[in-house]
Amino acid sequence: MKAKRGYLLVNLGSPDSPSVSDVRRYLDEFLMDPYVIDKPYLLRAFLVRGLILRRRPAQSSEAYQSIWTEEGSPLVVHSKALVQALSDKGLENAVLAMRYGSPSIGSVCERLLQDVPDLEELVLLPLYPQYAMSTTRTCIESVRRTLRKLSYKGSLIIKDPFYAHPDYLQVLSDDIAKQLPDQWEHLLFSFHGLPERHLRKTDPTAKVCMKSEDCCDTACESVQNVCYRYQCLQTMHQVAKLLGISSDQYSVSFQSRLGRDPWIEPFTDDVLTQFPDRGIRHLAVVCPAFVSDCLETLEEIEMEGAQTFLSSGGESFKYIKCLNENTDWVNFLFEWLRER
Repeated sequence: MKAKRGYLLVNLGSPDSPSVSDVRRYLDEFLMDPYVIDKPYLLRAFLVRGLILRRRPAQSSEAYQSIWTEEGSPLVVHSKALVQALSDKGLENAVLAMRYGSPSIGSVCERLLQDVPDLEELVLLPLYPQYAMSTTRTCIESVRRTLRKLSYKGSLIIKDPFYAHPDYLQVLSDDIAKQLPDQWEHLLFSFHGLPERHLRKTDPTAKVCMKSEDCCDTACESVQNVCYRYQCLQTMHQVAKLLGISSDQYSVSFQSRLGRDPWIEPFTDDVLTQFPDRGIRHLAVVCPAFVSDCLETLEEIEMEGAQTFLSSGGESFKYIKCLNENTDWVNFLFEWLRER
């Protein structure tokens, strides 16, 4: 007899509204996470509440207003639609939570256990293709804390990062191919950036990450399993192979850096200004660190990125949208989540 199962999908989150007060509340929860700004509590509180939250909420509020829809935050809207599509396909007890903001992991897990008191297995899928302590790990730890608090007695099954899953890569490459314009010269894979210290912290050997320029090529499996940069590069190269494009037709960059500490390079905003000088006038950009369109893809890339590239001499800019509720993406998740 099959065990009674539930499925918890978790995405990053969003403010409840683009108002300054809601954005400030969201940023406080997000940036005070020790897996995001990995500093001692007092220093983290000083940086976040004493410095960042003085100006950032107003700036971020304007950015959120530029992408907000009648239904709400695009990330939340797309994530809800994804889980609804999985439920409509027959995935029982599928629920959605956000690591920060609403619906919270705590409220969603509590409601699920109330609705399904005999739940024996909970399958957790952090909606991040590549592993990082500031996304995957903090999500897993938050769910574990919540389940202990709720005295959940069943098992927790955590799905691995899917950055190299053949079926996911096929779905992603097919979706990119459908969106590529007739006229394009270069495909930029823009991943969310991370501080370099995050990579060093997650390196179980403390000897590989960020120690040399070719560290991702020489890393052992235990390092690759938790190395964000390695996994980003693997996603890019495998997708490019499936698209059948040559090495000079694509490249990688990292966006959304914050603060003065060293972050993974090259930076997206820098390379966007450099492409026209290199003779690249027609550019397409995809953001495979995200499965749902959000502030970082819609405002930072589709709006700001396009302006940066075009004002630097580019002629056409195409943003490749995230998978969102793509039917093949839904089908892949449906089959993969039910695997035992």
